[in-house]
Amino acid sequence: MPTVSVKWQKEVFPAVEIDTSQPPLVFKCQLYALTGVPPERQKIMVKGGLLKDDADWTTLSVKEGQKLMMMGTADEIVKAPEKGPVFMEDLPEEEQVVAIGHSAGLYNLGNTCYMNSTLQCLHSVPELKSALLSYTNSGRNNELDQYSHLLTVATRELFSELDRSVKPVAPLHFLSILRKKYPEFARQQNGGYMQQDAEECWTQLVSTLSESLRSSDSSEAYATMKTLFGIGLVNRVFCAESGEESFGNESVYALKCHISQEINHLHEGLKRGLKSELEKTSSSLGRSAIFTKESHISELPRYLTVQFVRFFWKRETSQKAKILRKVDYPLELDVYEFCSDELRQKLQAPRQTLRELENAKLGLKVGDKNKEDEAKIPKLEGSCSESGEPSGVIQEAVSSEEKVQLTGIYDLVAVLTHKGRSADSGHYAAWVKQDNGKWIRYNDENLIPEREEDITKLSGGGDWHMAYICMYKARVI
Repeated sequence: MPTVSVKWQKEVFPAVEIDTSQPPLVFKCQLYALTGVPPERQKIMVKGGLLKDDADWTTLSVKEGQKLMMMGTADEIVKAPEKGPVFMEDLPEEEQVVAIGHSAGLYNLGNTCYMNSTLQCLHSVPELKSALLSYTNSGRNNELDQYSHLLTVATRELFSELDRSVKPVAPLHFLSILRKKYPEFARQQNGGYMQQDAEECWTQLVSTLSESLRSSDSSEAYATMKTLFGIGLVNRVFCAESGEESFGNESVYALKCHISQEINHLHEGLKRGLKSELEKTSSSLGRSAIFTKESHISELPRYLTVQFVRFFWKRETSQKAKILRKVDYPLELDVYEFCSDELRQKLQAPRQTLRELENAKLGLKVGDKNKEDEAKIPKLEGSCSESGEPSGVIQEAVSSEEKVQLTGIYDLVAVLTHKGRSADSGHYAAWVKQDNGKWIRYNDENLIPEREEDITKLSGGGDWHMAYICMYKARVI
């Protein structure tokens, strides 16, 4: 895989890798991510003339360290012409779908439903899209590897394409970069690409985006990623036999819902996931002993990710098996009981304000307050009226913590499901709540309207789709 330098206008990109097993179009897509010049506008000089999209690399004699020159103009943001109002009923049917908030679907490129469902869930987070827009093509510094940078740019471009497209999108470029960054997603079997685990894709993508934004010039973008998805935990590890005790902190991007015969509800699975036993050496006993690890949430995100631990390795068959047990989960999730004492203290005032606000909406008296006092109650972001419209959204930046207070209460906004008996087979889909309160199932390129009362029925117990990852949005004051 030779590495070349590419000169474009006054810029030089010193280390661009060429995967000679892929057509030159993939190389042009890499340059598009770096320069913003679309592949069809690129003119790259090689032996024998201009580089063609379907050329054979073996005939071009490209050598390690070779300097290539590219010509072409980058995309420019064109201001839309001013025109009169356009009414919804006058738009073509496909454009009406976009106008009411449905993003486009994603074509399945051969067992890529795990990737498509992950992308559709994350694409539903507007703050993430805003953070990616602040990440520029030249935002990469020397600490960030090339493919992390390219994957971040590819995510930004794909999200933008989903927003402006009226037809399904083929995520060819994103998939190519994903497989270069994480070769495990390029594994093949019987001449075709294997099905992969959506949770692994979700975790790797969120990790890469966080790393890229941390390395960029935009500290605000990185702070946004931490605020959006980061969960702070305070851990207590103790040994009942020896009396040893230690404390520590960690940051994760998802809570685990462990499943066993005793687990019937998400709350029970989360409780089990925050307490575990481990065997390690006891310094006071001079031998191995059983330690108990108890975790409490010390910092909450704007979007809480929960993974149902449904897959395990089955030794008899040497493959991943699936726990089909039904585990109910709510549309509204309260994590107060899982928080540390310090965080609970911080949540008490916002939670009281939330109760007063909800009582006021129901027409109930708020203590001895008069109407003027009630009008001073902060507005609630995250809840919806009966029509599905937000009841009072605060249009502030995510990082404005002094203006946004978390309550520990979350509303379900996306569910990634799996249908089938094994992680190496079956089918993934994304069920996403739209801005208008309606739910859409993204089954690759097919968009299917769903009723909210059917969303919580994806709890397992059979061969139908069952929740694998749930994403909740914070209800804040």
